[in-house]
Amino acid sequence: MTLGTLAKLSSPLALLCLLYAQQAAPQFVSLPSAKTGINWRHDNAKSADRHLPETVGAGAAIFDFNGDGWMDIYFVNSGPSDFFTPKTKLRNALYRNNKDGSFTDVTLEAGVSGSGFGMGAAAADYDGDGHTDLLVTQYGQDILCRNNGDGTFSDVTAKAGITGSGWHSSAVWFDYDRDGKLDLFIANYVEYRKDLVKYCWDNALQISAYCVPTLFPPAHSRLFHNNGDGTFSDHSDSSGIAAYSGKAFGVVATDINNDNFPDLFVASDMAPNALFLNRKGGRFEEIGLYAGVAYSDGGDPRSGMGVDAVDFNGDGWQDLFVANIDQQHFALYRNQRDLSFSEEPGQLRSDTRLLSGWGLKFFDFDNDGDPDLILANGHPDDMIEKRMPGVTYAEPLLLFENRQGSFFNASTRSGDVFKQKWNARGLAVGDLDNDGDLDLIVCVNGGAPLFLRNDGGNRSNWLGLRLKSTASNPEAEGAILEWTAGATTRKRYRSAGGSFLSSHDSREILGLGSATSVTKLKITWPSGKLTVMNGIKAGQYIIVTEPGLSSK
Repeated sequence: MTLGTLAKLSSPLALLCLLYAQQAAPQFVSLPSAKTGINWRHDNAKSADRHLPETVGAGAAIFDFNGDGWMDIYFVNSGPSDFFTPKTKLRNALYRNNKDGSFTDVTLEAGVSGSGFGMGAAAADYDGDGHTDLLVTQYGQDILCRNNGDGTFSDVTAKAGITGSGWHSSAVWFDYDRDGKLDLFIANYVEYRKDLVKYCWDNALQISAYCVPTLFPPAHSRLFHNNGDGTFSDHSDSSGIAAYSGKAFGVVATDINNDNFPDLFVASDMAPNALFLNRKGGRFEEIGLYAGVAYSDGGDPRSGMGVDAVDFNGDGWQDLFVANIDQQHFALYRNQRDLSFSEEPGQLRSDTRLLSGWGLKFFDFDNDGDPDLILANGHPDDMIEKRMPGVTYAEPLLLFENRQGSFFNASTRSGDVFKQKWNARGLAVGDLDNDGDLDLIVCVNGGAPLFLRNDGGNRSNWLGLRLKSTASNPEAEGAILEWTAGATTRKRYRSAGGSFLSSHDSREILGLGSATSVTKLKITWPSGKLTVMNGIKAGQYIIVTEPGLSSK
């Protein structure tokens, strides 16, 4: 860079952007099935009748099912339903990590093939026995799979009291009453059954079309309270969750007012998004309209699909994000610290105008300590290119880099996979090769998933944490991590859920930049207990155990 070039830069931000552009960016490399051993494909049950569930699924979960310290992968597939009879047997798939970059299909021996028209997956240790369990949401009846600790799972749905049939989408495990046990929220989309199906016809193209969700009645989502004995009680009505009638897709549990009780942000499709404020005592109040996240600036409901939460600008307050359908813009909501949010302008908004977003996640792909954002996109209408010029059915993935609280499109410099187009849906994030940077699994509607390895994210230093609770909920949902590396101190709130129909690596990776150690690590557990550690060497995973509760 010449002195003349420097002189032309009008602001510190412009200089920063130029310096970033000159650095070698981490690359996301799409690994072939011949290398990974993952040869499973999603069947979307596509038919001439264009049933709406065909175009929604599916999701995936990244979790360590056998406790060996390596992340495994679970994929959700379609299956028998009242409108679909598969020509050949379809099943979900669990792939065990072989620790060498390859995976082995262990679905049948593990007992997690599925039994219906699958949608999403949410993994967590709901019974606190140290083994990660699995919930599969479906169009129909969901499945709760209890991890037996020996590489197998048992279907305990009926025994646990997870009841109700419907079109269930995303789910999240979180401890809403802070009793140390994981409760369960299940998002319900619309009332859809074969006897209620409406058939939509496109006169111009002379074919059946996917009906818009406004033609179907909204549904009520469910909240199940963990009784602590392996069973759950339906608290949907008593909590106030059932009072909201929406068309729920993505969900994230986070704390928008810093009161240590998790709130819920729920994306809704052509209905107002919901923001459930935790009023404690087992009660929620829906404040989406007041908070400014229910509708667009023009007062219209948008087609919310994927969601997540993060403190993107480092002010100590959780912000919200929701991806919408094309023409509506994706929305980044800045927390105003008074239970209201303002929608942010910028490249993130403008670059997504013609896209439809599903799976997404805030994650630190380059380990600089700041949360970046990955977006998986694809239009739900396979005939959209004939109906709307400029909009495509398959769409590119987008990667946005966080630079001091502003997001910049880093897709073109982050790998050839961003030059291609996919009909993506679910997206899960995790360190699949234990090298200290976060990889991606992207689910493709009606196709093979993408395995995207992060090459170079670990050029910056990192520290990985596995949080082991003793008094807080088993997943340490709601923990606050604060770490000092070099001259910089950062803070992160541990949200639960996020993305669309998918579940993520439960470990935390702290980006350290060029620092070779964490000078100080402070963890505030959901129970209120503190862990403080000093002088931790970078480049390793460590287990951090919550201190025991003291008498009050």
